[in-house]
Order: sequence, then structure tokens, then C-alpha cells
Amino acid sequence: MNQNRSGLNTRDLALIGLFAALMAICSWISIPASVPFTLQTFGVFIAVGLLGGKRGTLTILVYLLLGCIGLPVFANFTGGVGILLGNTGGYLFGFLFSAALMWIMEKLPLPETPRLGLSMTAGLLVCYLIGTLWFYRVYTAANGAVSIGMILSWCVLPYIPFDAAKIALALILTNRLKKRIPA
Repeated sequence: MNQNRSGLNTRDLALIGLFAALMAICSWISIPASVPFTLQTFGVFIAVGLLGGKRGTLTILVYLLLGCIGLPVFANFTGGVGILLGNTGGYLFGFLFSAALMWIMEKLPLPETPRLGLSMTAGLLVCYLIGTLWFYRVYTAANGAVSIGMILSWCVLPYIPFDAAKIALALILTNRLKKRIPA
């Protein structure tokens, strides 16, 4: 298959598009909250787990660009720059940094499943960090001072068990489906 200058072939581009659509579907499965409960982080984990770091990170970038231009790919069928700049925008940008960190961690000299589980966990922590700091900054600018503890109780603590389950499910599915996705 022909590759373009980026080293991506037609199959790579199709997989990136398919997984960007999967990310949108994962975002639409949502329970409203200050930061909606969605399956977006699962989408990040499965994209990088199955496609690898480069194609997985590009998937997240495509997903964010689709949302940026206004397509309703974010939680609650929303899109646009306003969502990216709002309270929860940091979590969306955090997905990109999570995927990039998982890509970097592909080189760790560990067996594949523990390495992938470790990289998913590290990626989630990066997403929490970026998203929570962003939420704190935007929220306090609009509403006044609030403690970081309060922000953590809104934006991180309730999500930990749900996100741990998403990591476990992504690991199981990645191990089962990896042989079916072309390298």
C-alpha cells in the first residue's frame, strides 16, 4: 500500500478515521455531571492500544480537530472551540497528552500487557492533571475562589473507579483484538 510523506498509508488513514468516529460515539455515551461521565478515556485507551502510539495519537488529534470545527463529537453531542475553552476543555486536550505519553511508553522494556496497563494508567493521570488544572483555572476565573480539594472532589475522585474499569476493559479488548488490527 502506498505511503504518503508522513509514513501513513490508506489503511492507516481509514483506521484513524474509524477510531476518531469511535471516540465520538464514546463521548455520546454520557452521564451529565460537572465533568460528564463518558467513555472518551476508554476511546483513547483502545485507540492507542490497538493502533499503536503514532496512529492512536493522530486519532485523538483528528477527534479534537473535528470538535474544534464544530462537529458534535464531544459529550452531549457538543462541539466547537467554546467547548475546548470551557471548564472541561483541559480534559479533552489531556486526551492528546495521554495518547502521546502512551506512545512514548511503548518503548518500555516490559511485557506488552503490563506495559500497556502502566501506560494507560499514566495517561489517565496526565489527563486528570491537565484537565483538573484547566478546570480550576477556568472555573475560578468565572466563579471566584474554590479549593483545589473541592475541584478534585468534583472532577477526579468520583471518576477513579469508573476509569479503572475502563482501563481493565480496554486491556481485555486490546489483547483480544490486537491480532485483527493490521500493524
